[in-house]
Parts: sequence; structure tokens; C-alpha cells
Amino acid sequence: MGEERTESAAELRQHWTAMTQLGRRLPGTGLAATGAALESSGRWPDDLSRAPMIIDTDIGGDADDALALTAAARRVPELALVVTGDEAAGQRARFARHLLDLLERPDVATVAGASLGTTRYFCVDGLTPNEVPPQPTDVVEAVRQVCVGTDGPVRWVGMAPLSNLARVLSQAPELGSRLRVTQMGGALSYRDPDSAEHNIRLDVASARTVLHAATSGILPTPEFIASEVTFTPRIEVTARSPLYQSLRSFQEAWARLLVDHLDRWFASFYPGSMQHDALALSAALDLPYVDSDHLKIEMDAIGRTTRAAAGHGTRVKWSLTAEYEPFMRWLTASLTSPATTLAMRNREASGWSE
Repeated sequence: MGEERTESAAELRQHWTAMTQLGRRLPGTGLAATGAALESSGRWPDDLSRAPMIIDTDIGGDADDALALTAAARRVPELALVVTGDEAAGQRARFARHLLDLLERPDVATVAGASLGTTRYFCVDGLTPNEVPPQPTDVVEAVRQVCVGTDGPVRWVGMAPLSNLARVLSQAPELGSRLRVTQMGGALSYRDPDSAEHNIRLDVASARTVLHAATSGILPTPEFIASEVTFTPRIEVTARSPLYQSLRSFQEAWARLLVDHLDRWFASFYPGSMQHDALALSAALDLPYVDSDHLKIEMDAIGRTTRAAAGHGTRVKWSLTAEYEPFMRWLTASLTSPATTLAMRNREASGWSE
């Protein structure tokens, strides 16, 4: 019996690259056929485990954005930048800055991004101290600085309308090839057949710009975590949920802020908050909760997405199913277990302890 071999992802990537390069150099051979078969399913996935992360969020409305950002701040040392969309006079960015400061993440930059006019979904008025200043507003330059700081790809986790991403791709298309986009949004079977999913509906033009960038090769294939997978009571947080009760028991200021935010959402909008955005975050982290596959989609004039006819559409990764119970266990642990990110390492270095 031969010795069992366990090869790293880097070693497997080297084998894949060698085989595909040999195939291209030896047309008409068996190696060429093998190489073509390997390449037919797309390029070898990038190792994104240490890639900087940008989160694009409309935090301050449905509290799922705040819970997802908190999970990232506590679990992703590579979180580098938060940009806000569907802005409310810069108040979303100020709230994000306040939450990140409470989470001991002053290293994460915050930028107030695109405004779409009067926004309905905003319920954190008064929760940000007056001393938190207005945040910078140059989204493109902030993204450029993240890209300049690394030689490799940059993760973009979209939890908002696609306005900021479209702006980056339009004003700095050279940055597009660096971005690996995971976007919460879209639906092939939206619950209201006369409407598009929220993040698409609020800025259809920007969503179409992003799809065009993917079709034209400016942007690598984006992944969409769609509403038909995220809209389920199986990932809903309510006042009765164990996660909510755990957060209520915490004394930390960031946890109290999350509870206040949830309470306002429950009182002003809905009695629950489905964790759409944290599920998208888990996919961006390559955690095994969302099952996606490649397909081609088209988008109509009001943002509704459908499978494209043969020879048409934009190739994307699209969520098909999700494992909700293990996902919720991960999210709960991310929010309630001791932090494991740069913030924790900074506190340990300074002698701080919980």
C-alpha cells in the first residue's frame, strides 16, 4: 500500500498550472486534451484566505448589515475598508465608524459612498455620538489604496446596492481585475414577480454596469448570494432568538449597540432580521455553507434577473442552496466567542484582557 499524500492548495495549484501550460504548448496531444478539460471549468480559484477585504454596506437599516460587519471585524484580520451605500447624509458611514471603534478596529478605514436620494431604511438616528466626525467620501481612492497595499486580489463583499462598485469600475477600470466580488442580491424567483430584489432594485443602472464589466472582462466572474437562498426564517434573528438573548447578556458597548439597533428595527420595520449579509460574508470567506454554481443571467429594465438564453447573458456564480443551521452556529460563535482578529492581537499586545 502506497504512502498517503496530502498536498496543499498551493501545490495543487502548481500541478494544475503545469498541466494546462503543457497542454497549450502541445496541441493535438493527449496532454492538450487534458489541459483543455482542466481549463473548461474556469481558472483555478485564487487563494483569498489572506486577501484584504472591502465591505460595501447600507448599514443602519436592517440590522443584518451591522451583525455581518461585527462578525467580519471580530473574525477577519484582513478587513481593510468599509464603504457605505444608499447613504443618509453620511450617517451610515459615521455609524459604521462608531461600531468599528467599539470593536477595537481603528485600522479599518470607513468611507461614505453613494447616496440614492431619500432613503427609507434608516433606524439608528442618535446612536452615533456627536464626536464621531463625518467620514471621507472618495470611494475610488480608498479602494485604490487597498489595492496598492497588496500584490494580489482584494475581496469585495457587497451588502448594499451596487452603486459604489459600479463607480469604481467606471472611474478606475484598471482596478476591476483585482476585485473578487461576492454580492448579496438578485433573484431568479423573487417573491414579488413584478419587482426586483432590493439591492438590485434601488440602483438598476449600477447593477447593469457591474454585469457589463463582468461580460467585457474588466471584472472577474462575480458571485451572487441571491434572495431565494437568503430570504428564509431559518436565519432570522428575533427578540426570542438565542443570538439576540446572548447579545443582551453582554456588557460590551458594541453588543449593546447591536441590541439597540435590533430593537429599533423590530419596532420600526419588522419583528425579525434575516441574516442575508452574513450569509454572503460566509461565502466570501469560502466557508462551506453556500452552494453556488456557474450560470448565465440577464437583467431586464427594472432589475429582474433570469437565466439567459444560449449564447447570451453574463456568466456569474449563483447561490443555489445553503446549510442554514451550521451557518447560524458559525455566526453565533463569530459574535459571541472571544475575538480572533487583529483587534484581539492588539489588545493582547497592550496587556488588555476581558
